[in-house]
Amino acid sequence: MAKTTHRREFLRDLGIGAGAVPFLLNLPSLAFANQQTRKKRLVLMFSPNGVIPGAFWPDAEGKDFALKESLKPLDPFKSKTLILHGVCDKVRGDGDNHMRGMGCLLTGSELFPGNIQGGSDTPAGWSSGLSIDQEIKNFLQKDPATRTRFGSLEMGVMVPERADTWTRWVYAGPNKPLAPIDNPYRTFSKLYGRVKDQENLKSVLDDIQADLGKIRSAVSAEDRQILEEHATFVREMEQELQASSKDPVGHAVPELEPGVKEDNDNMPKISKMQIELMVQSFAADFARVATLQYTNSVGMARMKWLGISEGHHELSHNPDSDKASVEKLIKINTWFCEQMAYLAKRLSETPEPGGGGSLLDNTTILWTNELGKGNSHTLEDIPFVLVGNGLGFQMGRSVKYKKLPHNRLLMSLAHAFDHRVKTFGNPDFCGDGPLPGLV
Repeated sequence: MAKTTHRREFLRDLGIGAGAVPFLLNLPSLAFANQQTRKKRLVLMFSPNGVIPGAFWPDAEGKDFALKESLKPLDPFKSKTLILHGVCDKVRGDGDNHMRGMGCLLTGSELFPGNIQGGSDTPAGWSSGLSIDQEIKNFLQKDPATRTRFGSLEMGVMVPERADTWTRWVYAGPNKPLAPIDNPYRTFSKLYGRVKDQENLKSVLDDIQADLGKIRSAVSAEDRQILEEHATFVREMEQELQASSKDPVGHAVPELEPGVKEDNDNMPKISKMQIELMVQSFAADFARVATLQYTNSVGMARMKWLGISEGHHELSHNPDSDKASVEKLIKINTWFCEQMAYLAKRLSETPEPGGGGSLLDNTTILWTNELGKGNSHTLEDIPFVLVGNGLGFQMGRSVKYKKLPHNRLLMSLAHAFDHRVKTFGNPDFCGDGPLPGLV
């Protein structure tokens, strides 16, 4: 097929309906504009309430480091892991540390004054800047060579429906929080359409079989294999969703006040389903940037599948001398790390369409948190753990900085996409440029 083929012309010439478009976007032999250069992808993953430092941070620097208990699930990906210690959220102003930790995490900007009262004397509102994922998305979408169908995907697991500074970390601009989709049915519907509700799930594939037949006859053997794998995934996900509709996939709406909590025993299942949808969205080139938010700042999930009945935030406030609580918090953060490792595994198992290696070779996952440590509410030593080779950083290392602002890490993410921002967020914390020693 000629290199000058455009998607619209291809659809017109074959008489293919819009319903088949999601299956076309990443077929290499169609040679659409955004197939010409190596793809770079970024996933930003959030979990709340800090970590237990002694079970999280490696003792050693450089390549000769050992993963502590909370990071043990990353052992299979140690050579592709980068752990950044000493990166701090220096943004201050209105709101408590949970609020600023969440609202400033991806924006690097202060919160506006507002009427949401947290644990400090000063209430606050939304962030005053856009988040780095949206900055990168906007940059990529301006160029036909990197433009994708959605640009970015905002996904979640058990995120409250209520909108406030504790529940939103993605911002399209000042005062413009973006809500993640935390229901796999809604995620599937966004990607493929046709899903009106979980009780009446109608197959995406049934109505486009004729169009898929036309596509198969017009593309290369490699593309036919990719097309079959994509269709198989969609059919399997439809079956999974139909089966799980017998057990409602709801989510808890955690309350901020201690003692008013709801649990969600479906959280592990929802996590897996959302990860599968994200991996396939990358394989289909629906987006190059994604966020995956687990619960929220002050999240109160009860992880009964780990044998833990207390709420996460409740446990995080207990003193270090409470060894039982410390062990439970280590288990919780290990579980979050397992989700990161599962995402890395699925990306590593999925070939890069039209290129060498796997999706993980072209994707970087960054896992972070709104606090360094829960019971101290510190904004120093914010966890930043990266896995994957998508952004060209030197991986397989433990790096220790001397209390550098996280704005510089946000700048580094933009620079990795060749978006050479001079500052990001509050410019007072950007004067020395991106973080040193990453590339």
